[in-house]
Amino acid sequence: MRIGIATDHGGFLLKEKLVKTMQESGNEVVDFGAFTLVPDDDYPDFVIPLARAVAHRDVERGLAICGSGVGACVAANKVKGVRAGLIHDIYSAHQGVEDDDMNMICLGGRVTDYNLALDIVQTFLSANFRGEERFRRRLAKVEELEKGR
Repeated sequence: MRIGIATDHGGFLLKEKLVKTMQESGNEVVDFGAFTLVPDDDYPDFVIPLARAVAHRDVERGLAICGSGVGACVAANKVKGVRAGLIHDIYSAHQGVEDDDMNMICLGGRVTDYNLALDIVQTFLSANFRGEERFRRRLAKVEELEKGR
């Protein structure tokens, strides 16, 4: 799977570990930065290019990390076609894909330890949208909102 990943300083160390593990698992990882730890960088500078790549399907799924994950999630969801969720647990990692066709997750590098983050990412990547009528109907309503932006 081709996965995009981005972080600011708040998730830099977690990103570095996750990239290595995902590559070892056979995934192609496209790194949108940050490439060095810069304490005053800004998450939108990295998350927005990743979100655009997810929306244009240049990558199959996206993973954004900042200190809490909140800022990354807010920024990512401003990009039309992105359905990002702030994920702290395994259930939401698969349910968001299965029911809501979530294509991007956001994690908090300061609040999610590596082992949990890895479990979340693996669960997210292995989940598939169920595509039932009720889920498609709900997504169509969300897409209507995007048209009004």
